[in-house]
This record gives sequence, C-alpha cells and structure tokens, in this order.
Amino acid sequence: MRSLVGTALVVVMCAGSASAQTPAATPPPAPAPGSPAIYKSAADLAAVLKNATTNAGGTSSSSVTVTDQYRVSLVHRDKPAGALTHPGNTELFYIVEGAGAVVTGGTMVPAANGKPASIANGVTQRVGVGDVVIIPAGSAHWFSVVDVPIKYLEVRWVAPSLR
Repeated sequence: MRSLVGTALVVVMCAGSASAQTPAATPPPAPAPGSPAIYKSAADLAAVLKNATTNAGGTSSSSVTVTDQYRVSLVHRDKPAGALTHPGNTELFYIVEGAGAVVTGGTMVPAANGKPASIANGVTQRVGVGDVVIIPAGSAHWFSVVDVPIKYLEVRWVAPSLR
C-alpha cells in the first residue's frame, strides 16, 4: 500500500493540467498552478477501499479525489465485466493487487443474448502487481480475465485535442 500512496501522490500532482469526464454533480475546480499537491496517506486509501460497495458485476470503485480536470479512484474487480469506452478520456491503471488480462483497442461488440459487451480484434495483455496500462481516449477496454481479484489505481482525464 505504501507504493500505492507514492504513486497516487505523483499521479494526482501530475494530473493537474488535464481534465476529467464530469460526473452528475459538478466537481470542485482543480488546484491552481503553484498550489501544494493533493496528498492521500495509506490510511486514507485504506479507508476509501473499506467504504466501497461492490456492485452486482463484482466491481467497486472508490473516489480518491475528483476535480473538474481529473478523477482518481481505487477500483476492486472480482470478475470480468463488459467492455466499455470513455470518449475523450484517457485512463491510467496501476495494478496494486491481483492478476488477469486486459483487452484494449479493436471494435466494441455490443452486449447480446445475456452476454456483456466485448471486443473483437483487440490486443490482450496479461497484467499483475506493479503493471501500468494506459488506455487512449475512446479506446475500447475490458478486463476479460480476473485470475485473482484485482485492485488498481485508476486515473482518468480528458485528453487534449491535437487538432
């Protein structure tokens, strides 16, 4: 957990120049340039995970910090769930516990006949503790296999337009 705290601190500090997908309620503005870093201790992160509720899909997501520019969460995943995309949002996953496989890229296959959405022609990558996955904005992604329940730090921000 201590390395997670260091990673969370660095990621939160570096995320200040990006933007995030806006949840239902408008989040507070990000700290101004030159402000002190947002710091979350190991105890803070443990409390966030302890207070999480798991949905029917075997996933819980607990907010670490949210601003109008980025979102940082701790996610616990017991089993695979359907594929999804976040148009305009780049994501970073830092795996802190567990192992499985993530499929990225390719084409979304909509949910049908009781099966969740999946990905055709994507790239499968095995992941475990210490691995980082960076998912470009709008790219399909999916934890297709969860060998051991996975916990990861998720950082999501709006990717700047390059046009």
